[in-house]
Amino acid sequence: MNELGATLVAVSPELPQAARTTVEKNQLTFDVLNDTSNQVARKFGLVFEVPDDLREFYNTLGIDLAAHNGESSGQLPLPATYVIDRQGIIRAAFADADYVKRMEPADIIAALRNL
Repeated sequence: MNELGATLVAVSPELPQAARTTVEKNQLTFDVLNDTSNQVARKFGLVFEVPDDLREFYNTLGIDLAAHNGESSGQLPLPATYVIDRQGIIRAAFADADYVKRMEPADIIAALRNL
C-alpha cells in the first residue's frame, strides 16, 4: 500500500493500553488510533448496541468490553474500511452488519489505483 502512496490506519474504541496490547499481540505494523466513546464511529453511523446475550458471551470468554473500552454503554463500532483521497473525499467504502465480513484487499488496491 505504501508503494501506492497510501497509509493504513485503524481506529478502535479500545483504551490506549488495550490498543497497545492488541498491536503487540498481533504484531501490527500500522497505527491504531483511539476513538474514545466511539465519537468518530458515531459520526460515520457505525455504532451499534451489543445485545445482552452477546455481552454475556464476551464475558464468558474473559472479554470485558467496559474495561477494555473504558466505558459501559455496551456499544461497539461496525468494522468499516474507507479509501480516502488527499482532498479528504471518500472514494471507496465498505461496512457490513456481519462483523466478519471485510473489504477485500484486492478491492482496496483497485480503489487506490483509481485515485
